[in-house]
Amino acid sequence: MAGSSIPGVVIRGIASAVPERTQGLKDLPELFGGSDAGKIIEVTGVRSWHVCRPGQTASDLCLAAAETLLKNLSWDRDSVEALVFVSQTFDYVAPATSCCLQARLRLPKSCAAFDVALGCSGYVYGLWIASSLMLAGCRRVLFLAGETATRIISPVDKAAVPLFGDAGTATALEREDGHVIHFDLGTDGTGFEHLIIPAGGQRRPRSSQSAVRTPREGGNVRSDEDLYMNGPEVFTFTLREVPPLLNRILARAGWTKEQVDFFVLHQANKWMLDKLAKRLGIPAASLPIALEEFGNTVSASIPLAITHSLRGSAAQESRRLVLAGFGVGLSWGAAALELGPIVLPELEIVP
Repeated sequence: MAGSSIPGVVIRGIASAVPERTQGLKDLPELFGGSDAGKIIEVTGVRSWHVCRPGQTASDLCLAAAETLLKNLSWDRDSVEALVFVSQTFDYVAPATSCCLQARLRLPKSCAAFDVALGCSGYVYGLWIASSLMLAGCRRVLFLAGETATRIISPVDKAAVPLFGDAGTATALEREDGHVIHFDLGTDGTGFEHLIIPAGGQRRPRSSQSAVRTPREGGNVRSDEDLYMNGPEVFTFTLREVPPLLNRILARAGWTKEQVDFFVLHQANKWMLDKLAKRLGIPAASLPIALEEFGNTVSASIPLAITHSLRGSAAQESRRLVLAGFGVGLSWGAAALELGPIVLPELEIVP
């Protein structure tokens, strides 16, 4: 799309939650022994990540984040008019996980609730959808984005294990004049096969064969029910689409790079973020990175980076932010907004 600017929307608060259990390369000596671990950390920027326990879901993490946020905002639950849940790891095939969350959060029956199946670009898309709902008349919207990415990768895939972690987030939006959020969104579905779980959907249902983990390229071991990532193609896509995306969103907002306090980008991996920063001329101080202890949390990565890295900044005063998500789809989106003062609770650790 060419872009849009949505007036009268303000973000009141963002909260994040992660499972209590952590894992790191040191815990997987059979996969990353010797000198491999140090090299992987240098490239990915990831030392450890949070992993859900059996039976724990993305909605459980989002629920914890939402409860914390509603409490800190002192919002009356009956005032929430819409609930948007963005994820690629839903509780059930049916019903929509958002319906379950509406009940668990004790939101009113008048609350609209629906799921959005997007990954790396999901936070920006969800923010655009939530803002659009408010333009259509909603006064308050609760937007949840979460992922249990560790559940959709092979535990013996050396290309994926040191990248992904689990997290859930909640963002509270409210109508207020004098604010505007600018958006630029796009899609290139011709590259869908470069980030994909090939089996498990209606196109290719699960079978005894699809669940078998076998050696693949580079000695990585996975099944067709595990996430596959074509790293070189995803990197090429990112460097092709993201710099123009950020230039377009800056032009739409009427800002220069120097006028932006923080560029909060999807936390893919440190090497990719460093390449983007260098190409765009973004100073390190303006690029929050929350990879070291969380990894790539997919749709939750942008809000998690905000709550982790900007609590002492945006919580107290207004900051200009540019957000950008990019990846699976292939899909991308950017937003330019002024954030703060804002409620940013401490990270919620879910047992």
